Amino acid sequence: MSAAEAETPSPGENPGTGYPVVLPPASGAWFEGDEVGHRQFVDVGDIGLERGGRLAGVRMAYETWGELSPARDNAVLVLHALTGDSHVAGDAGPGHPTPGWWSELIGPGRALDTDRWFVVAPNVLGGCQGTTGPASTAPDGVPYGSRFPYLTVRDQVSAEVRLADALGLDRWALVVGGSMGGMRALEWAVMQPDRVERLFLLATTAAASGDQIAWCSPQLAAIKADPAYRGGDYYGGAPGTGPHLGLGVARRIAHVTYRTEHEINLRFGRRPQPGEDPLGGRGRFAVESYLDHHAEKLVHRFDANSYLVLTEGMSSHDVGRGRGGVAAALARVTARTAVAAIDSDRLYPPDQNAEIAAGIRHCTGMRLISSPYGHDGFLVETEQVGKVLGELL
Repeated sequence: MSAAEAETPSPGENPGTGYPVVLPPASGAWFEGDEVGHRQFVDVGDIGLERGGRLAGVRMAYETWGELSPARDNAVLVLHALTGDSHVAGDAGPGHPTPGWWSELIGPGRALDTDRWFVVAPNVLGGCQGTTGPASTAPDGVPYGSRFPYLTVRDQVSAEVRLADALGLDRWALVVGGSMGGMRALEWAVMQPDRVERLFLLATTAAASGDQIAWCSPQLAAIKADPAYRGGDYYGGAPGTGPHLGLGVARRIAHVTYRTEHEINLRFGRRPQPGEDPLGGRGRFAVESYLDHHAEKLVHRFDANSYLVLTEGMSSHDVGRGRGGVAAALARVTARTAVAAIDSDRLYPPDQNAEIAAGIRHCTGMRLISSPYGHDGFLVETEQVGKVLGELL
């Protein structure tokens, strides 16, 4: 038996507690030759990076809904969160392992009415669903892996500016994003104020706090500590050989911050998983099974290196860096702005969103969305989110 075969779990084994028998690929990234689905692609050239150097030959993947008006004045940019992608609306299917994460908001007669608006959603730079990222093939013909550069939120927006240029869109009627997408939406309005007419920021922050960076740190450590991570060069391995344990632990940590203590206690409490006895290590509590489930889903559709790159990018976020502070940066925004926070969000709490609302001259104020689901309320409470969008539009 070869070393590679010895390291490959057989299909009948569970490579970790709660993992399915169907082994995940070494990376859940989209690769050239996979089903394209509804993706479109555009090459945007080399991107200069905030920390120095350039990322060569960047390709952006994106999806669109609706039709661009003859005046080219009805384009809306929708920016996804950490483990989202360009598939904002639509069913799961070939090329798209999960349904759209905001399907209830995009379509005819919905808040982002595609009979009126031309909606564009890119996969973020450094992501793993078609846009250049660590799993992409570098100019030398080998996946970037450990060689992929550190990216800031500003680098990601620079790539999106190139995408807008390539599409011939000089001005967005609206830029909208929640969580990490909100960071990029805010950077758009600060970096390119003349190109953003309206701005909707949801469950986000003007600068990553010490607490948010602290929550990110053990997630990064979990991935890097996984022996299967191999320093970031694990591509091409057989199913089951990727850093799934580390990525799964990272997802478990993150998911706790996405929900609320009240919901978790009410929904699970101390109940054991049916058919299991957690006492003495002979089984799991129901909440542990729940976290295992979310870890399982992610390792099948995401890339560990992208998780690292994007998480580090979120920790880099500070609109005030090099601009005289947060207040001075927010004063650059000229867009008519709406800000919404989730009242139970313990990851990006309302006071951080309120700081943004107070600092933007043309802000309609901060709306508080009521939800028991914590940070995930920005994905779940689509009716309330749609109302804020409707008022802004």
